Amino acid sequence: MQIVLYEPEIPPNTGNIARLCAATDVRLHLIEPLGFKLENRYLKRAGLDYWPNVHLDVWPDWSSFDAEGRQGARLVCTSAKKDRAETCVQNFTFQPEDCLVFGPETRGLPQGILRLTPYHVRIPMLAGRVRSLNLSTAAGIVLYMALASSGLLETWS
Repeated sequence: MQIVLYEPEIPPNTGNIARLCAATDVRLHLIEPLGFKLENRYLKRAGLDYWPNVHLDVWPDWSSFDAEGRQGARLVCTSAKKDRAETCVQNFTFQPEDCLVFGPETRGLPQGILRLTPYHVRIPMLAGRVRSLNLSTAAGIVLYMALASSGLLETWS
């Protein structure tokens, strides 16, 4: 399992997701441009002292990641919009090698990336309450659903 953040914008979200990746031994891919510098104190603070345990790759653009980073793994794109992702995350069958792709906080994944794969998931929410969840919260929900669905959690205590 891998997490891919396409052009993330908010350092604490990325830091929290890095901590999530450290806790689950999941590789984290960051696709540039980033909305911050990797030396950002808020990024480091959110990730605490777990950064040495994060398997981190930073890619200059989507094409580089797609050609070299995902190594043939299936892309599973996320979206808060029902018209972009009809399948609820709890109804999707994940595979252990999947790349879970999340878009930037303010605009989500572009259509060009969404078109690269038929696999799109969303987190169900009550209608009319909020537009979306915080990126790091969404990443945690999707990752743990993916780990459970693919059987990877069964060996954990």
